[in-house]
Amino acid sequence: MRISELYAAGQPVFSFEFFPPKTDAGYRTLFRTIADLKQLGPGFVSVTCGAAGSTRAKTADLVIRIQQELGLTAMAHMTCTGQTRDELAATLERLQSEGVRNVLALRGDPPKDEPDWRPVAGGFSHASELARFISEHFDFAIGGACYPEKHHQAPSLEADIGYLKEKVDAGVEFAITQLFLDNTDYFAFVEKARAIGIEIPLVPGIMPFVSIHNLRTAMRLSPGSKTPRELVEGLEAVDGDAERSLEVGVEWATRQCRELLDRGAPGIHFYTLNKSPATRRVHERLVG
Repeated sequence: MRISELYAAGQPVFSFEFFPPKTDAGYRTLFRTIADLKQLGPGFVSVTCGAAGSTRAKTADLVIRIQQELGLTAMAHMTCTGQTRDELAATLERLQSEGVRNVLALRGDPPKDEPDWRPVAGGFSHASELARFISEHFDFAIGGACYPEKHHQAPSLEADIGYLKEKVDAGVEFAITQLFLDNTDYFAFVEKARAIGIEIPLVPGIMPFVSIHNLRTAMRLSPGSKTPRELVEGLEAVDGDAERSLEVGVEWATRQCRELLDRGAPGIHFYTLNKSPATRRVHERLVG
């Protein structure tokens, strides 16, 4: 199934994101998580690629395995970081030969020890270049990333939305947002995107936080994103109580998702961190 066709059907699409574990035990835990979340009937799942393309082969392996063994539509993240055109082409050829039909075209983050992003020789400099390459040489539904509060390296939100338009013109058929915690930013972003002719689905990416540590860690990885004081204070007040912390995070995410769906968002993409309890609770409250 092509993910773009799921969104075209007009019903809200729920999807889940995972990352390749580092150990065999991690894989066993992940597949238990996926099996649990499969019961919720997700439209698709996605698998990230590590910094500098470090998990490129693992990402492809995991996407293929999820799709073939669990029968879920799966999408592989493809990044420009640390990878040549030929390396990316080889991975795309393998995915296509194994029946995968969906990829997310990303620039990617720099390695931790290299704060300034640089393309490799023979690689791509922008996600739009990667998307155009995929569109011209392969048969995938192509997703992209977008940023309601703008990418932290973009000079302005307007410029960043212009970069998104370049991705769309290059073949991106839907875009998933960076996580955000204030829906006002999402709705303003959508309005500005529509105003310059971006008509693809703009899918909210949501992470249900389970502790104040979880929140602070995620925000460090999402520079420029606002952190509502109400959420911080709520999680701080129950710090050390895992169940109450989980409930605070689930309640915030549920309210956020309900408003997004009520006001026309095409679905919700959950950043799961390879765990199911918080995501499952939010989903159950949304669908009854």
